[in-house]
Amino acid sequence: MTDRVGGADGTGGTGGADAGPAGRRPREVDAAWRLTLLAVVAALLVWVLGSFLVAPTGLDELSEVSGRAGAYRQLAVSAGITAVLLAGWLTVGRYMRAGRGWARTVLTVLTLLSLLFTFADSGMDGPWPDGWALFSALPDLLATAAVVFMHLPGARGHFPSRTRQPA
Repeated sequence: MTDRVGGADGTGGTGGADAGPAGRRPREVDAAWRLTLLAVVAALLVWVLGSFLVAPTGLDELSEVSGRAGAYRQLAVSAGITAVLLAGWLTVGRYMRAGRGWARTVLTVLTLLSLLFTFADSGMDGPWPDGWALFSALPDLLATAAVVFMHLPGARGHFPSRTRQPA
């Protein structure tokens, strides 16, 4: 059976030397995929905890401004947008796992931008972030670890490089 993202051999369609020994994906790429999955789960967990459990909750803050019905409506929109973004993250992650270099680049750039915003935001509450701020950075830290694994020497052969044609 052929994988929609990759080839029938499970290598993501890269085959040959790009697939590593015995036609398998490099361990680094598999580790990056698992870290990506963990980052997505962590992002979902952070959204749920921040919206409903960690004081002051997003629900409480929105209720003060928009009333309870407005707060639920805004959280529903937020949940929908979060679901779309997480699904996109997983989709690009699958393409990365399949050996698409563009997907590795997209994940790298978006992770770096997200990390930049996380660090910029961490100083807003004072010089030392609290436990919630550290926990809410977990998805970014996991995504960063995934990016590091994607760029390790053992993973580079999985992503075909484009050769430039002389002008």
